[in-house]
Amino acid sequence: MSIYAQILRERLRESFHDVQYVEPPFDDSIADIGKEWKSALAKLKFANSYRMEPLKKFQAHSVETKIQQILKESLKDVKYDDKAFSHLSLDLADRVLAAVKEFGYHRYKFIIKVLFIQKTGQAINIASRWIWDVAWDSWVQAQHETESYLALVLVFALY
Repeated sequence: MSIYAQILRERLRESFHDVQYVEPPFDDSIADIGKEWKSALAKLKFANSYRMEPLKKFQAHSVETKIQQILKESLKDVKYDDKAFSHLSLDLADRVLAAVKEFGYHRYKFIIKVLFIQKTGQAINIASRWIWDVAWDSWVQAQHETESYLALVLVFALY
């Protein structure tokens, strides 16, 4: 057996990656390794992990209370500044996402929207469109209002 075949055999034994394509072997000893590896993979069977419903349903009220608390703490002394709000909105979205994940809602995808709206006497309409499962999907809205701006956080929980 060649040294290259030994190295390849050791690497395949320790490998945990999926192989998408393997070039044709250079000699017969390497071809034998491929057969052993494929036959070992054919014996593996995985249990079905597909769930039709969550273990813990999304509780909108408790999440809304937590987000409201985060908004009050983060924005209590903040004045309107459009340049600072671009960074603040990202930081706020990360904090909200981390807080929502602490509730332990498994297999939910969370989408966080943070909007800062300057108060200049205008009206605003916000719309979102989703493919929605009314049994398990939900959303939460929380807002913080000052004299100069309105901060709006939307959290969508999709199972």
